[in-house]
Amino acid sequence: MSADIPFTPLVEPYGDPTPPAILLFDWDNTLVDTWPVIHASLADVFLHMGHEPWTLEEVRTRVRHSLRDSFPVLFGDRWEEARDVFYAAFERRHIEALAPAPDAEALLQAAHDRGLTLGVVSNKTGGYLRKEAAHLGWERYFGALVGAGDAARDKPDLAAVHHALQAMGVAEDHDPARIWFIGDSNVDMQVAHAAGCLPVLIRPDAGPPGEFERWPPALHLPDCAALARLVTAL
Repeated sequence: MSADIPFTPLVEPYGDPTPPAILLFDWDNTLVDTWPVIHASLADVFLHMGHEPWTLEEVRTRVRHSLRDSFPVLFGDRWEEARDVFYAAFERRHIEALAPAPDAEALLQAAHDRGLTLGVVSNKTGGYLRKEAAHLGWERYFGALVGAGDAARDKPDLAAVHHALQAMGVAEDHDPARIWFIGDSNVDMQVAHAAGCLPVLIRPDAGPPGEFERWPPALHLPDCAALARLVTAL
């Protein structure tokens, strides 16, 4: 492996990573920057429900699971009311404010040019996910765009991963070691471990102590450009 590829192996016995055949990506804050939209939409919900809104930093650290999994915990019997407020707020903002992560499309193009199969497994509602991909013109890169509500259960449940692989035409006897699951959160690393995929963390920092203690990444790269260089080198 080229010595100038900036990656950090965080756990053993992975060593140098196996060249991938399939890349499964998280969406929000992995390939696109959506924290400001999520923060503003959640603030509308909290105010409507009579709660103090979270700060942007609290949103960054607390938002991990899909709405249908997290809102019943946050809002109890009123979770569906809160859901409707969030969807209305998010619908107003998400396309206008949508921003690709730096070098994200260059990463997708590089992986596509190498003949890799690409998919997305996100906890963003599936309809919004596909609308955003279409707005960016990125549908052509992906064999599957699976969001919350598309499978029987959402990430980190394996149903979402299986749904994506089936949609991509991946055989049931595929080698999971040649699938990289790429995301920015502990939920992404959790589902990667459960599926037997290579867990790849992509974000500038390694997170607070203990965040990845149960499901550590095999690789940590700071951004999409670093991952593109690594995929190309392999």
